[in-house]
Amino acid sequence: RGVTQSYADAVYWYRKAAEQGDATAQYNLGIMYENGRGVTQSYTDAVYWYRKAAEQGYAKAQSNLGDMYFYGRGVTQSYTDAVYWYRKAAEQGHALGQANLGYCYYYGKGVEINKQEAYRLIKLAADQGNEWSKKFLAEHTF
Repeated sequence: RGVTQSYADAVYWYRKAAEQGDATAQYNLGIMYENGRGVTQSYTDAVYWYRKAAEQGYAKAQSNLGDMYFYGRGVTQSYTDAVYWYRKAAEQGHALGQANLGYCYYYGKGVEINKQEAYRLIKLAADQGNEWSKKFLAEHTF
């Protein structure tokens, strides 16, 4: 807004703020690395910046870090670690964290299968407008 769009410039400014401990900038820098915008794509660097923000309690970063563990991007794949970070986000009311944690409970990824808990979490996300959760609830039995 007000300037020519430049991912490289965005990375420059996100990095300045991220290095000063700003969790939002750390999360945004993680997004840039994950998607290769303004930088060479690097899941390892994405994980680094997501973790910085996640450890400060930034729910979006916690959910994204959970994804990195779930899919083994930039880290050794671990459903248990994915659940840990999804739970952190879900406990803050983050819809995507709730949906992802619910998915883990539904299929027993990193936790024992618990369809009641899966339903509760996915319903919380759906109630916040998460479209994936609405569709999941309509297509699955609990």
